Amino acid sequence: MPIFKKRSISAFGKKKQDMPEGLWQKCPSCGAMIHELDLQQRYRVCPKCEHHFTLNSDERIQMIVDQGSFEEMDANLETVNTLKFKSYEDKIKNYQKRTGLKDAIVTGRSKIGGEPAVIGVMDFRFLGASMGSVVGEKVTRAVEAATAENSAVILFCASGGARMHEGILSLMQMAKTSGALARHAEAKLPYISVLTHPTTGGVTASFATLGDIIIAEPKCMIGFAGPRVVKETTHQNLPPGFQTAEFMMKHGLVDRIVPRSEMRECLTSLLGYMMPRAAA
Repeated sequence: MPIFKKRSISAFGKKKQDMPEGLWQKCPSCGAMIHELDLQQRYRVCPKCEHHFTLNSDERIQMIVDQGSFEEMDANLETVNTLKFKSYEDKIKNYQKRTGLKDAIVTGRSKIGGEPAVIGVMDFRFLGASMGSVVGEKVTRAVEAATAENSAVILFCASGGARMHEGILSLMQMAKTSGALARHAEAKLPYISVLTHPTTGGVTASFATLGDIIIAEPKCMIGFAGPRVVKETTHQNLPPGFQTAEFMMKHGLVDRIVPRSEMRECLTSLLGYMMPRAAA
């Protein structure tokens, strides 16, 4: 007769339900379990494999700009359902509630390493950071403000492409933003584009790839159509690493790949070189 009796799982009582959610994140690249505090301290970069998790616009701004220097612009611009796309208003309201944003980009004046810069940060949480009329208008206004104020422009790009709910009005933003950047270039003022995961579609085909300097985060996806669409269209096997930042740098689209931990230092250095100086 056994001296000790093995206890069943039920003997330990009910399963605890008070474990806080979101304390641990699984890296989609290497599978490591990472504590949320560790991710926050490392700018949301995996300590095992250096996978770059997605940042929201607020996290990106805090990471880059001089403390207390950010002043948001055009915060209350909201889209209008001109084409009467079914349920579009409800979809927008839902994303506004979930993210706290009016649309898929935050723009504003700031300083980076003491240098003035107007920045725009796209937020993939809002409808896949698709470019509609509000995104295009805010980018255009940000660039025009920078031109008028002799400031640099820095845009952090991440997008699934043009917003289908707005049809041709969305596609028009490609030309509008590109025109504003052309005038900014005529004023001999710098524009730095930072490509993050993923940057695709009409954003790639317009302002994302017009930078004087184009920077990308490691291994981010950059392209116009997705790899599946490209493969089905060309009937060709795609090369290894197709549409990654490293592939794009090898083929000349990207100037430099910068890990997130080095991004602020890199931008500070570039602005120091690129901002025009008054003659002594």
